[in-house]
Amino acid sequence: MAGKAYPEITAAQLLPRVIALGGNLYAAAFTLMKLVPARFILRKALESGRLGPDTVLVETTSGTFGLALAMQAALLRRRLILVSDPVIDANLRRRLVDLGAEVEICPRPTPEGGFQGARLARLAELRETYPDHLCPEQYSNPDNPASYSIVADHLTDVLGTVDCVVGAVGSGGSMCGTVRALRTAHPQVQAIAVDTQDSVLFGHPDGPRAVRGLGNSLLPANLDHQIFDQVHWCPAGDVFAATRQLHRDHALFQGPTSGAAYAVARWWADRHPDARCVVLLPDEGYRYADTVYNDQWLLDNGYRGARRGEPVQVPDPAHPTAAWSWFSWERRGLRELLGADRSGSAAALEVAS
Repeated sequence: MAGKAYPEITAAQLLPRVIALGGNLYAAAFTLMKLVPARFILRKALESGRLGPDTVLVETTSGTFGLALAMQAALLRRRLILVSDPVIDANLRRRLVDLGAEVEICPRPTPEGGFQGARLARLAELRETYPDHLCPEQYSNPDNPASYSIVADHLTDVLGTVDCVVGAVGSGGSMCGTVRALRTAHPQVQAIAVDTQDSVLFGHPDGPRAVRGLGNSLLPANLDHQIFDQVHWCPAGDVFAATRQLHRDHALFQGPTSGAAYAVARWWADRHPDARCVVLLPDEGYRYADTVYNDQWLLDNGYRGARRGEPVQVPDPAHPTAAWSWFSWERRGLRELLGADRSGSAAALEVAS
């Protein structure tokens, strides 16, 4: 029987490949996971008339959401301005520009909120400059998590019942959206968030982070803390070691956020052999060929020889450790766990809806 051609590349790359990783663990391996919300948000705006032929697309991003938007903007023939910062990958920036996007770099961080705060301030200026604009607002737009219902449906179609989902958290969209959709039929589905040290998402103080794409300096409105049963904080050495192990053991060439999620998922799945666990692997490893997949870079930065360790359970999420640690979150809110005083600094950095 003849196959069917996809209408364009983002339709072909939208859903993950579901791959057995041994025992009860399965990977949902994306080429570019951020295509899910980018495509959903822009196509919805196009159908409603909100995205007209002269509408300027504006957004803040230093990673794959920008690439997903640039791909969509190129296909839809729309102008796109992306606000980023100096740490943006040079190859990614060249690809964005080649797709027609305009990339603005914020040179300095703000005292509170870091570069993400500076980017949001510049984004606000652009929205004033272009009255006919559309900002996808990945941090606060409810269509971001809502778009992942197709991922939940796909996992159910392929695997049937899913008992646990493990994934890295940044905007909150993928994990909150996928798990929320799965729980409409199976409320018992476990959700495990993967974060890193010096990220404010689950109560740590903000600081410089070595793992690109993992953690945040701001609290996204789309992050629903009450979704999660466990939270893990993975340091860079463990993350990079797990990323390489995922490649060696399963030939999955993924980025470090995928490696972090894989480390946690493998640990959880081994301890729950009767439960079917799915790990979300957000993007491929090509952007990291010169870093995470480069032994000399690992050596020069003190990560060569690092091994994936075992996590230590901590009694309080607000006191970080340098090692891989985890906390039994039990679907509670951030303020419920930290209290009004200790959550105040994080709340002050929250991205408004």
